[in-house]
Amino acid sequence: MMNVVVVESPAKAKTINKYLGSGYKVLASFGHVRDLPAKDGSVLPDQDFEMSWEVDAASAKRVKDIADALKDADGLILATDPDREGEAISWHVLDLLKKRKVLGSKPVKRVVFNAITKKAVLDAMAQPRDIDIPLVDAYLARRALDYLVGFNLSPVLWRKLPGARSAGRVQSVALRLVCDRESEIERFVSEEYWNLSAILKTPRGDEFEARLVSADGKRLQSKSIANGEQANNLKALLEGAAYAVESVEAKPVKRNPGPPFTTSTLQQAASSRLGFSASRTMQVAQKLYEGMDIGGETVGLITYMRTDGVQMAPEAIDAARAAIVDQFGARYCPEKPRFYSTKAKNAQEAHEAIRPTDFSRSPDKVRRFLDSDQLRLYELIWKRGIASQMAGAEIERTTVEILADNAGKKAGLRAVGSVIRFDGFIAAYTDQREENEPAEDGEDDGRLPEINARETLAKQKVNASQHFTEPPPRYSEASLIKKMEELGIGRPSTYAATIATLRDREYVTIDKRKLIPDAKGRLVTAFLENFFAKYVEYDFTADLEEKLDKISAGELDWKKVLREFWNDFFAQIEDTKELRVTNVLDALNEALAPLVFPKREDGSDPRICQVCGTGNLSLKLGKYGAFVGCSNYPECNFTRQLSADANAEDGAASDGPTVLGTDQETGEEVSLRSGRFGPYVQRGDGKDAKRASLPKGWKPDTTTLERAITLLSLPREVGVHPETGKVISASIGRYGPFLLHDGAYANLESVEDVFTVGLNRAVTLIAEKQARGGKPARAGATALKELGDHPSGGAMTVREGRYGPYVNWGKVNATLPRGKDPQSVTVEEALALITEKAGKAPAPKAKGAKAKTAKTTKAAASDKPAAAKSTKAKAPTKAKAAPKAKKG
Repeated sequence: MMNVVVVESPAKAKTINKYLGSGYKVLASFGHVRDLPAKDGSVLPDQDFEMSWEVDAASAKRVKDIADALKDADGLILATDPDREGEAISWHVLDLLKKRKVLGSKPVKRVVFNAITKKAVLDAMAQPRDIDIPLVDAYLARRALDYLVGFNLSPVLWRKLPGARSAGRVQSVALRLVCDRESEIERFVSEEYWNLSAILKTPRGDEFEARLVSADGKRLQSKSIANGEQANNLKALLEGAAYAVESVEAKPVKRNPGPPFTTSTLQQAASSRLGFSASRTMQVAQKLYEGMDIGGETVGLITYMRTDGVQMAPEAIDAARAAIVDQFGARYCPEKPRFYSTKAKNAQEAHEAIRPTDFSRSPDKVRRFLDSDQLRLYELIWKRGIASQMAGAEIERTTVEILADNAGKKAGLRAVGSVIRFDGFIAAYTDQREENEPAEDGEDDGRLPEINARETLAKQKVNASQHFTEPPPRYSEASLIKKMEELGIGRPSTYAATIATLRDREYVTIDKRKLIPDAKGRLVTAFLENFFAKYVEYDFTADLEEKLDKISAGELDWKKVLREFWNDFFAQIEDTKELRVTNVLDALNEALAPLVFPKREDGSDPRICQVCGTGNLSLKLGKYGAFVGCSNYPECNFTRQLSADANAEDGAASDGPTVLGTDQETGEEVSLRSGRFGPYVQRGDGKDAKRASLPKGWKPDTTTLERAITLLSLPREVGVHPETGKVISASIGRYGPFLLHDGAYANLESVEDVFTVGLNRAVTLIAEKQARGGKPARAGATALKELGDHPSGGAMTVREGRYGPYVNWGKVNATLPRGKDPQSVTVEEALALITEKAGKAPAPKAKGAKAKTAKTTKAAASDKPAAAKSTKAKAPTKAKAAPKAKKG
């Protein structure tokens, strides 16, 4: 008897086959075997949301391997991951096998295991079930919603906001959180406040610090002392006061441990403690889950890492308690086990928390088998898991109230100290506060000396310190994940991918672990808030997540949820067809006023052009995105890059050049300027002046005359090629630094290489490029990847060209961003690049299409998308789709 078992990962397949023995053949699906193609018609609302699935070549081969193995098998066991995606993969595999008619009457069972250990796998095999259809329905609803939002909303962005890449159901709401925080920071007005304290000495000679908490019978809040005058008056009172202890209270406090990790809390802790990004955390956790070679045995070290459950299985609790007694002592093990429940909105606790598969396998025992990242993350999980079952920490909190009396004027001071009497769970794991979370009053104070009630104290020094309130901090990955979880936005498995998408779309940048919205991201958010407000509301998104969870529980019909969503959403999309770009710009000028019109140091109106003095500044849209320009164009050609610190951060005043000096060779003035496409340097004046944009990584405020002249001198002659006798030059182009030799290009790794690369290295780089098949021209370029058909007809491909890889559609060639892997290009990304580039070349027409020049001209004049324009993205359904959905 032989059964075919399907899992997701090849690493798991090998391990599980060892556990099950020769009676089983374990094959991997390598994740999803089919998906919705990113093209028109993949989801059809007017056909009751019929979905068209596509199997790529690699997945087709894997499905064939499974089908071939089933011919000689007695049954099929679907053992993909224990979550919604895993359930969907099993459903897809089963559906494809049914269509191949290879199952016949053979039994099909679904099994799930939360850990890759022999016991977990064998226990799961003994408890098979059928595929959970409500869970699959929830997946289908989520997939259809994401498609309908992304594929309908993104083309609106391309038409109304050139340079915008995409929008998404969860992605856009996460971006709004980041942008809203930035707006809070911009609106924030700092306030002055003062803190006062006294260094006092006990009769035994011990010093300690006490803070002022009341004066003249009034309790002082944290920011009650608003200016220096108040502070000096109170300081004078304290300087001349006599001090006596009113009371000393020692109060026992007990701190209990937190629950084991969920996906989001693991990502937060790994970020704050280890400096891991969310995606890095999940990659390392995946390896720990799938199995590591531990002394000749491959075993999973942790349970499944995509979960929002906080409970542990009874046997795991017993194992943790035994490990606590063994490694810490009996006192550290409480009398009864601890049980937890989640506080996260919409949490589904079908799975265990993330924990070690074997608590006796301490970090020290596996240290030599793991790399640095794996060990650190495993240690974090092990410590948090075992601490969750340990005894609470016993702390003595001492509070000393002190009276200061100066000729009848009285003030109160307080000193707080803490002493750990029993460390409990702290011996294994200390909870850290989230970044920027304020401490509780006195929580971090050290131990106090012996202080007795009613004794007098000697004043040593009075301190008055000035402070200013600070704006709310920008989100880190950890704090953004925490906020999304609190609001019920997205699911644990999507957080890492959502943040990665925002970064890849260049909507946010990450600097010192803080998420900073790019101008492009702020524009997209402002646009959606003004014209698609409902779909970026936190409550709306959370309510939709709750409906999806009810679908998975079998409480709601998934197509009913889709109909309700689509009717309103489609109507909103249709309304934008009448939306003129001028309407968009007016709305964005108001919504992003602090960004578009930053305050000027001289107090002048930031909306008046300082070059011509009469024009009004406003957002303008170009093929590369948004910029600020003057209404008097072309008489006044002032432009400025859109930036939150337009007057300072660019290093050049937006209203004129910053003179760096004079080029001694030419006698011309060299200046630093800020233009539509960012900061640049210029030598001379007029239309013949030499200009060069600052390369990525060069900051305007560090650009000197020497660096500017070096940049303006490009291209640089590196030397003569020893074989061809032709010159090799180095320069910087639109897509980065490069070498040029005999019409052929080779990329350089960094901008600095342009100025330092030698002849030998240059010859080597050119030879390596030729060995990889680099060609001096695009003619005859081979396709690196087939992307399918463009919505308007015609194949899209990724090709290798003279300037690097590019997307091709008919006569439209759009170069990929520097560093973009050609094999990772998605259809959505290709469409965005083609739409941006399409104005430079005629696009192919679908078969049978007729040119409608008059209509095209009319549409262009009215600022609406031209009906015959080949770059127009089609909606997945006709206008009559919405009424049909209502009837259904």
